[in-house]
Amino acid sequence: MICHTETDSPYGLLTLVAADGALCGLYMTAQRHRPPEEDFGPRDDSLACFDAAREQLEAYYTGELREFSLQLNLRGTPFQRTVWDQLVRIPYGETRTYGQLADALGKPGASRAVGLANGRNPIGIIVPCHRVVGSDGSLTGYGGGLDRKRRLLDFERGAALF
Repeated sequence: MICHTETDSPYGLLTLVAADGALCGLYMTAQRHRPPEEDFGPRDDSLACFDAAREQLEAYYTGELREFSLQLNLRGTPFQRTVWDQLVRIPYGETRTYGQLADALGKPGASRAVGLANGRNPIGIIVPCHRVVGSDGSLTGYGGGLDRKRRLLDFERGAALF
């Protein structure tokens, strides 16, 4: 069963989606690759996974939480899931390049494929695709928009100093 809820954040309204009781989506408004609303199922504000996600997101926004511990139901190709697994290993307040992620996967020539998988990450913020930058350290594409990416990175860098 798929269902959704919505929650406010410093980065705009977020849509949380669950499948079989585990979080499978966190989408921002006007996000690239956002599925159609009808794919989110009915609204249900009562799921425990939504309560846990809201609680951990609130702790993240205050700088108290640096690593999420939620049950996730990541849906994608095997390659996408390996990329997303690498994303959660990027420490809070740090960044990695697409090339570094490709190297970590043992596929040094796959930075473009890593970028495509990164862009399809269905659980933004929690699976921190915003921590991936271009080879020269520049901010490159982000499904939630470059302004949100910059704000997330600036927040983590600032909060990481305390």
